[in-house]
Amino acid sequence: MTGPGTLSVTTGDRPRRAARDPRAVRRPRAPLGRRLRGWTASTWFLLPALLLFFLFVLVPIVLALYTSFFKWGGFGRPEDFVGLDNYRKLSGDPVFRGDLWRGLVLVVLSLAVQLPIALGTAVLLNQRMRARAVYRAVFFAPYILSEVIAGVLFGIIFLPGSGLADKVVGGLPLVGGLAGKWFSDPGTALPTLFAVMTWKYFGFHMMIYLAGLQGVPSEVLEAASIDGAGPWRRFRAVTLPLLAPTLRISVFLSVIGSIQLFDLVWVTTTGGPTNSTETMAVTMFQFGFKRYQMGYASAISVAMFLISMVFSLLYQRYALRRDLQGAVTSAGGRR
Repeated sequence: MTGPGTLSVTTGDRPRRAARDPRAVRRPRAPLGRRLRGWTASTWFLLPALLLFFLFVLVPIVLALYTSFFKWGGFGRPEDFVGLDNYRKLSGDPVFRGDLWRGLVLVVLSLAVQLPIALGTAVLLNQRMRARAVYRAVFFAPYILSEVIAGVLFGIIFLPGSGLADKVVGGLPLVGGLAGKWFSDPGTALPTLFAVMTWKYFGFHMMIYLAGLQGVPSEVLEAASIDGAGPWRRFRAVTLPLLAPTLRISVFLSVIGSIQLFDLVWVTTTGGPTNSTETMAVTMFQFGFKRYQMGYASAISVAMFLISMVFSLLYQRYALRRDLQGAVTSAGGRR
């Protein structure tokens, strides 16, 4: 039988244990009226952005998915319902399968060539040197140019016979055979296109890496130098791990950009010769606005969207998870 003294001790222990446990202490919730006013104010501020997102993102996605089930030329209302025929045609189309392969090649080349060049340039331009700002501006300048201007410029440079590239390599022993083939030969068109992509976009990734390098503490590098670590050791053991979040973002942007590449290809080669530089976006444009097969083009756009979305979700789940662990959610908690 429990006596009064035992009951008082038991009940008295509970608040003390709760006070010692920080998880047991809960902040008092704000009154309902105050919370409603806060939600209303937030909604009014977010409403323009939500409206634009709804009109220019969600509505086009739904319309593309809807029209992909029709055989439709782009005029009038889609009425010839064909179900999944467009997707069956897509799975058996050798041009689309080639687009997937070429997209994979561009992704691999971007990760293996373009990003290391950008990282090396960023590390060099992060050192103290004269005219450092000028070098940064020069390397970043190609990204400022529009893709149309860059495409026209390199179309002139690689013009067979009279282009600057032919005049430069024409008399060289090892690369002289490339003269006249750059964009006109199926074997050299894709590597030439990738060279133009690298020139155009590596400056963007270089600036991302430069921004990340500013966050590397100089004290850590000095401590590693005092411990006897050389430049390569400091870069591999200190700089590279601290730069990992920036590298992951750069890889994500590079892969998504390679999947959705269109304007630079369209201006330089329009996907030729013989589909050797064609991408999914170029194929979609060809069928939608050249052949007036908007239903099939919508199926291609849905496939592009699904590929990008699946990659984004998987990349966020397995690669960006560490960077998002400390992000505060809208409910005030942590992920």
